[in-house]
Amino acid sequence: MQLVIGNNATLGQGLNFHIKSKNVTVEDCNSSLLTSVVTLKINAAYMKCGNEFIGKYVKSVVNLEFESMFSDNIGDLVVINQLVHLQTLKLENIDLTKQPNLAIMFRNLTKLQTLMLTNCRMFFLDGSLTKDLKALTGLLLMPKDNINILQNLVEHLTSLKYLQFRGLGLYCNCDNAWLVSWAKDNRKVQVAMFSPFMKELQCLTDNGIDHLNFVDYSKNCSFDIEFVFFTSTSAFLCIFIIVVLSYKFAGQYIAPIYHIASGWFREALHVTSKHQYRYDVFVSYSSKDEHWVIEELLPNLERRGPPFLRLCLHSRDFQLGQDIVENITDSIYASRRTLCLVSRNYLGSNWCSLEMQLATYRLQVEHRDILILVFLEAIPSRLLSSHHRLARLVKTRTYLDWPQDLEMHEAFWDRLWCKLSSNKTN
Repeated sequence: MQLVIGNNATLGQGLNFHIKSKNVTVEDCNSSLLTSVVTLKINAAYMKCGNEFIGKYVKSVVNLEFESMFSDNIGDLVVINQLVHLQTLKLENIDLTKQPNLAIMFRNLTKLQTLMLTNCRMFFLDGSLTKDLKALTGLLLMPKDNINILQNLVEHLTSLKYLQFRGLGLYCNCDNAWLVSWAKDNRKVQVAMFSPFMKELQCLTDNGIDHLNFVDYSKNCSFDIEFVFFTSTSAFLCIFIIVVLSYKFAGQYIAPIYHIASGWFREALHVTSKHQYRYDVFVSYSSKDEHWVIEELLPNLERRGPPFLRLCLHSRDFQLGQDIVENITDSIYASRRTLCLVSRNYLGSNWCSLEMQLATYRLQVEHRDILILVFLEAIPSRLLSSHHRLARLVKTRTYLDWPQDLEMHEAFWDRLWCKLSSNKTN
């Protein structure tokens, strides 16, 4: 059918236009008759003006119904989004899967109140279709085939009051599972489902053969929000408590553990022997024995050479402002060896105990002769036995005693210096 419409300037607004034919082509696209149409009902395979859907030229239309026959020649219906005055839209017998711009077809329709998609072919429905439909109060869906309906379809429909499904067929997919609980619990929107009713609704499995009861299937997709919240909260609290307690009782060992792990990696990569050390010896001693360190140790070790030894003393070489544990750990691993000056004062110091612990950890990791013990005074066995780590070292390693006889001091320093300077390469 070819429709010729003359231009009549006397036409006013408010024209209702209902046309029924197989195919309709309009010749005068700029006719004032088209701009006067407020209600347009089309029962035809297509209705075009030129090569475009007629909707582009009925700018004032308020109510639009288009019943096609699944024609492949209806054109791009995206021009519907230019009908900004549209309040009612009904599309029937249209293959929407062939519309290249389906996602934006309903954009700008901020005045649309009723949308009916009847016997239309669609793969899925999601929020991209309804993004601008803020005024929509009624939605009728009667898809031709099984579809997936995503939950974000209704997120933008803030004014929706009535949602009706007819002949609904869904895929057995958890993307659709929200529909059952939403239809049941939503008090703002009246949801009507006819032929079949919700309890009789079937879904199609992936193989396209088996049909399952959708309500029963959707139960496999649901989970108890309260239970998940309870378990996740409980897990978080447990982790938080463990972290707090760990920091309180073992916080001082966090940095050491890091360096111990680093030692394992260095050993695994065989790079320990190539390490460039800042110091030759880290000296672990009690601050109460510092006078012996200054008066005896430094003159006989640092000033003897070549090679000259570089000693690390906490009173002289620790970084200002840095955490004490980090200073200890960094200094031990920056030194080729650790020299422990054991005395009663040493055994009573927590910091000395930590230094001993880190040094023995390093000894176990690197499997090298890096720990040397010097007893500044005689320690009773009963006192030594309470310090298990040191007691084991005494039983398994050779150590030096500071001689009380002045004549033996020179031999002591020779022996200690030779030990500390052995294998010195830097």
